[in-house]
Amino acid sequence: MMRTFTITGKSRYIGLEGGFWAIEADDGNKYTPINMPEQLKCEGARVSIRGQIIKGAVSLSMWGEAIRIISFETLGIV
Repeated sequence: MMRTFTITGKSRYIGLEGGFWAIEADDGNKYTPINMPEQLKCEGARVSIRGQIIKGAVSLSMWGEAIRIISFETLGIV
């Protein structure tokens, strides 16, 4: 069973490897969602996300941990 956790942070567009969307958590951790919803693709948007770490995921981005978003809430734009 995968552990579900909550992240609060901001959406970021990272211009590496062709570009991708990511979440930078308030605690400094970095996450790359495999299923980033269109509603979260806004640079600097504050978000709260429930998700799961995808163990052993290989990503071209090599930026933070790969996660699967289960649910989310937008909190505004910074």
